[in-house]
Amino acid sequence: MHQTKKAIEDRMLQGIVILDFSHYLPGPFATMRLADLGAEVIKVEPLHGDLARGFNSESRALFDANNRSKKSVAINVKHPEGKELALRLIEKADVVLESFRPGVMNKLGLGYEEACKVNPGIIYASLTGYGQNGEFAKFASHDLNFMAVSGVLSQLKDKKGAPIHPKLTFGDEIGGMHASERILAALLQKGRTGRGCYLDISLTDSLIMLMNTHVMLEKQLGKQYGLNALGGNIVSYCIYPTKDNRFVALGAVESKFWTRFCEAAARPDWIQKQYDRACEGESVYEEVKALFAGQSLAFWCQFAKEVDCCLTPVLETEELSESAYTQHILTTDGYVLAHPEGEVSPPPQLGEHSYEIFEKQLGLSKQEIANLQNEDIIGGITK
Repeated sequence: MHQTKKAIEDRMLQGIVILDFSHYLPGPFATMRLADLGAEVIKVEPLHGDLARGFNSESRALFDANNRSKKSVAINVKHPEGKELALRLIEKADVVLESFRPGVMNKLGLGYEEACKVNPGIIYASLTGYGQNGEFAKFASHDLNFMAVSGVLSQLKDKKGAPIHPKLTFGDEIGGMHASERILAALLQKGRTGRGCYLDISLTDSLIMLMNTHVMLEKQLGKQYGLNALGGNIVSYCIYPTKDNRFVALGAVESKFWTRFCEAAARPDWIQKQYDRACEGESVYEEVKALFAGQSLAFWCQFAKEVDCCLTPVLETEELSESAYTQHILTTDGYVLAHPEGEVSPPPQLGEHSYEIFEKQLGLSKQEIANLQNEDIIGGITK
């Protein structure tokens, strides 16, 4: 019997063990993507847990969204015995990911050099704002700062030229994607050569990669804001409001799609106006805007189904689970899946897998585990 595509996707990283020492968003997002592919991800948390566990209800939602299908152990790695437990876990792992400021893991005795002593083939990834070296390596910053210095924020401006504060944490999540990509490449290399490696991953560098085309356009043509056709500057590639104060995105940048749109709208006179400017006072722009404003979002959704012209609704978060575009990849519990029909388990409780990890994988007795818990070296849920 042939395995289904879904079953194969679910297990592509089966047998790979990843230790995740990270908190909040970028690191957990990276390892969640790997857990979705079948890796065994063990969160190595302090006794109080991932910092996202306890702040408030929003923080808890952040934790739940990015830690599904993982296991958890709670270890006081500042204690010598706790550090030794962590090193024993590293000895059996394929990958370590941490997201502390540069030097923190070294001070704890859990840096790359220490990891290599117990596991020469380890893949060790450090995920930080600005990398391990350089003038800004130890500076405190957050997602908004990374977007600012990478140039990404300069591309998100209102009509007055002021940067818009995004409601998506692009740096954290694109950085997490970059980290999972680098880890997968390192695993491929290890499979070929048997060698591990150290990965110095910068969230800011991850965002700068988004500026690739923009930088080249600036160098060659002096353009600051990317490709004209994709920047909301032409009538055929623009966002328009509807009658019921919603919005649609028209992406008819190719002539065939723009032609279909114009013909279906009974405005063949627009066909030659595809690249007219989308700004106030321009006649075609005002006419197209009036067309969309004359009907509801529901009308234009039906129009889009009947006319293949790159027209889509601008969906709100609450609509994603019901939309035909997106409902296949969301669960009823609010998880966004790595691939359609994927299976997930809920985020772990703090230390939920203490016995499974310490007893079955490290060979500790129940009494040894109980003693470690009594001495506040390990914490969380125990039997």
